[in-house]
Amino acid sequence: ALLRAANALLQQRRYRAALAVLKGFRNGAVYGAKIRAPHALVMTFLFKSGSLREKLKSIAQATYTHSRNLAYFVFTYKGLMALQSRLQGKKIPFHSFFAACIGGWLVFGENNPINSQIIMYLLSRVLFGLSRLAVEKGYVPQPKQDPFPLVAALIWGTVLWLFEYHRQTLQPSLQSSMTYLYDDSNVWHDISDFLVYNKRTDSK
Repeated sequence: ALLRAANALLQQRRYRAALAVLKGFRNGAVYGAKIRAPHALVMTFLFKSGSLREKLKSIAQATYTHSRNLAYFVFTYKGLMALQSRLQGKKIPFHSFFAACIGGWLVFGENNPINSQIIMYLLSRVLFGLSRLAVEKGYVPQPKQDPFPLVAALIWGTVLWLFEYHRQTLQPSLQSSMTYLYDDSNVWHDISDFLVYNKRTDSK
């Protein structure tokens, strides 16, 4: 009976906007956990020191923060979208921008490692999206050749220059990855830390 009542409630059109906000919260929490948990697991065991308990705690905290923030953001965004649409009687493009700005300020405004990674992830995709939109709208002429090789060259050239000479400006996890690739590969003592391990774990 309880299940039937719940299903009947979900079919009520007048509650659809509110229910969509709640499901958005659910999807944000689930997606955030799915994305962050494997990433945190790999990065923690590759680059972080400490006991197993400390590593597991770090993974759980990162997963919780990402999941919570994404759930809060989706809830805020969809709630504001529904409110604006109800007040104005229709949906317009500015609603999306305004709702996301408010959500971004409230949820992702704190400068911490998780939020920083998410914002940088979005920034790269926003720049690509705006570039494509500029071509679609005719603000920028359609390239005669695929510009991706040039973009790739400039991105890699710039990030390695920053790493070699201004690495403090790069995000910590990127510094760790590049240190492993480009600095640690300059150091070895014998075959064990040349091929088997990255660094010696004993005092030989």
